[in-house]
Amino acid sequence: MPFPPSLARALASLYVSDAEFERLGDLHYQDAGHGYDAFGLHPDFVALGELVAGPLYDRWFRVISRGHGSIPEIGPAVIAGNHSGNIPIDAAMIWMDVLRNTSPPRVPRAIADHFVPSLPWVGTLFARSGMIGGSRGNTRALLESGELLLIFPEGTPGIIKPWNERFQLRPFRVGHAELAIRYSAPIIPVGVIGAEEQLPLLHVSKRLGKPLGVPEVPIPAVPVPLPVRYRIFYGEPIPVHEEFSPEDADDPDVVRIVAGRVQAAVDRLLKQGLAERKGVFL
Repeated sequence: MPFPPSLARALASLYVSDAEFERLGDLHYQDAGHGYDAFGLHPDFVALGELVAGPLYDRWFRVISRGHGSIPEIGPAVIAGNHSGNIPIDAAMIWMDVLRNTSPPRVPRAIADHFVPSLPWVGTLFARSGMIGGSRGNTRALLESGELLLIFPEGTPGIIKPWNERFQLRPFRVGHAELAIRYSAPIIPVGVIGAEEQLPLLHVSKRLGKPLGVPEVPIPAVPVPLPVRYRIFYGEPIPVHEEFSPEDADDPDVVRIVAGRVQAAVDRLLKQGLAERKGVFL
C-alpha cells in the first residue's frame, strides 16, 4: 500500500469538510473487519478521491447532474453509460457525482480494464477508492453483497472515437445485461455530455498500446483536458430484476435485447443533454 489511511485522511482534509467526513462515516461498503473491504476500499481513501476529483467536478468541469434519484439507496444495481474522452475522466466524474448525490453515500465500483489493477501505486490507490478488476468472480461478489457497479459497455472503442463521430455510440457489449439479470439488479442508464470534447483525438497509437496490454492508445491534440461543461443525466431504472429470472442470463437473445434497450436509453439521454446545452463550455 502506498501510504496508510491516516495519511490519506490528512491529505483529504485539505479539501474535504468535517461534515463530509462525518457523512462518509455512513458509507455503504462491506468492512472486512480491518477498515477495508475485501477489494481494498477504505473510506479515508474515498475522501482522498474527493480531494483529487472534487476540484475538477466543482470548478473545472462544473458538473450539472440530473436524475440521480434513479440510483437506489440500497441493494445491487448496475450503472451503464457511454464512454469517451481518451482517458477515464468521465468515470471519475460519475464516481464523484454518485458519491455526492446518494444518502447514505454510495461508491460506484468502476470496472477497470485488466491491466489497471496491476499498475504500481496507481492500481492500489484506485482500488482503495472503489475500482475493481472486471473478473466474473469480482462482479458476482459485489452484486451479491448489494454493491453498485459502474460499467461502460462500449469499452475501449468508446474512448477512441474520432471527432466527427462524437456522441455516436459504439455497439454495447452484453456483459452488463447478463450480470444484471443473473444477480437481480436494476440497470441505471447514464448519459455523459461533455467528455467527448475534453481531449480532441489527434492520433491512435497501436505501438504505445502493446506495453499496456491494450489494442490502442489515444493521443490527444491538447496536453490537458479542456474546461468543458459536463452534464451527467441518469435515466429511469430498467427493472430487469423484475422482468427476468436469473436463468434468463444464459439466453443470448435476452441479454442482447436488454443491452439494446440500455443503449437506446443512453442515446436518448445524450440527445436530451445535447439539445439543452448552449455550448461546449456553457
